Amino acid sequence: MDMAQRQQKKSPVKPRLTADDWADAALTAIGEGGLAAVAVEPLAVRLRTTKGSFYWHFANRDALVEAALDRWAELHTEGMISHVEAEPDPRERIRLLFAEAITAAASGPLEVSLLATAGHPQVAAALRKVTERRVAYVAGLFADLGFPPAEARRRGLLAYSVYLGHTQLGHAVPSVVPSDAELGAYLDESLDLLMMR
Repeated sequence: MDMAQRQQKKSPVKPRLTADDWADAALTAIGEGGLAAVAVEPLAVRLRTTKGSFYWHFANRDALVEAALDRWAELHTEGMISHVEAEPDPRERIRLLFAEAITAAASGPLEVSLLATAGHPQVAAALRKVTERRVAYVAGLFADLGFPPAEARRRGLLAYSVYLGHTQLGHAVPSVVPSDAELGAYLDESLDLLMMR
């Protein structure tokens, strides 16, 4: 066995990290410790790599934060929308959207952490873009149910406000929100009120 073969046996080649790997790690850090937790050296340790890998993909921390926020919009908004669009019935699509969104938000504090740093210019811009997209999508679902555009928009905004409030309460005072066992009935009742004519 020659030297190169022995070296390969000792240390398997690690897959090269992508910009998305760094952005995902930054999102995890934001969820755990807010925007301040996005620091290159701790992320490099978490990813078991060097700072050189970071600089291969990003010019600076702001570029990483921007990529993380874009990734959040892609996964937690566009990904969710794509997932629920498979449901043909708009009424069921609304129920599925809120069940999935509330469950996802309960599993991690990312949404709450981002809202807590809404004063940061990059986060403010991302929140504005994501919120407008989400409210417009939900308003479209209400329009699909036959509500006129202005009423659909009002209901979409109200439904999104309910989601945000539920998310905030679920992390701040979890004892006041319905348990997992009660969540289905709670969502049905809340959404029935929002869809009532």
